[in-house]
Amino acid sequence: MSQKSVGARRRLDRRFERLRALAAEPRPHRGWVRAIRDALGMTGPELAARMEITQPAVAQLESSEANGTVGIESLRRAAAALNCDFVYFLIPRGSLEDMVDAQARRKAADHLTGVAHHGRLEDQEVDSVTAAEEVAVLARRLKDRRGLWSDAPE
Repeated sequence: MSQKSVGARRRLDRRFERLRALAAEPRPHRGWVRAIRDALGMTGPELAARMEITQPAVAQLESSEANGTVGIESLRRAAAALNCDFVYFLIPRGSLEDMVDAQARRKAADHLTGVAHHGRLEDQEVDSVTAAEEVAVLARRLKDRRGLWSDAPE
């Protein structure tokens, strides 16, 4: 699983780098459907006819897009009627590799905090450098294991 996951993360991270600028692109305040329809000079009834729905349904679609509640299938149909391609992305805020590394470090640190507590109770406290090294070692072991994202202890 490890090599496959690492390869998948790297491939996706390369793709996301090209797309990240799109994430910063704001949606028109009235939505893409309305903006494109207006730019084309197409009326609501004309779009309704092309989509084979009613004009009030077009108004509802445009309103729901502006409010962020529109469905994917509705956007696909509107895009087709507007002679547009529908594109859907989830773009991580950072690299997938960094996200997995951070989660593995968090999980390792949480696990080792309990171990360190027991060590202190037995006067076997570990210095901060050794503790950081132990977190790094455990994080590498946890990185591509199932359960990394669960809250359950290892």
